[in-house]
Amino acid sequence: MAEKTISALVDGGNASAGPPLGPELGPLPVDIGQVVAEINQKTDSFDGMEVPVDVIVDEDTGEFEVEVGTPPVAELLKEKAGIESGSGEPNKDKVADLDFETIKQVAEMKRPDLVALDLRGACKEVIGSAVSMGVTVDGEDGRVIQQRIDEGEYDDQLGGE
Repeated sequence: MAEKTISALVDGGNASAGPPLGPELGPLPVDIGQVVAEINQKTDSFDGMEVPVDVIVDEDTGEFEVEVGTPPVAELLKEKAGIESGSGEPNKDKVADLDFETIKQVAEMKRPDLVALDLRGACKEVIGSAVSMGVTVDGEDGRVIQQRIDEGEYDDQLGGE
């Protein structure tokens, strides 16, 4: 059994038979329409976000499996903040503010993909992405919040983790 895996970033709920999927799937014995339909069904809840998708195709039978990852942290932050993009000059121009609870939700969603060992570290990673996008946390620069996490100020919200 020869398997081929195609990895792509697709618009949640709006994948199509065009690039990047179509050219990769075209030479394989698979119904591209079925693959696209399954991807769209599985990514519908991520409407408007780019979502990583793996399509594993059995090159002998044409059977396939679709695995959906979670969108990148930046995509989740943009969606939560209701913004189209981050700041071009994040040190000068702030484009949005998120509360710590939202940061924690994103950290919990992305935790399997992050290098952090615990929720505290995961929140700090997500805040790092927010800083680079010009997004503040609880009205403060994210670096201040990261320092406060280190000082234990958010321990009650992090559940002692």
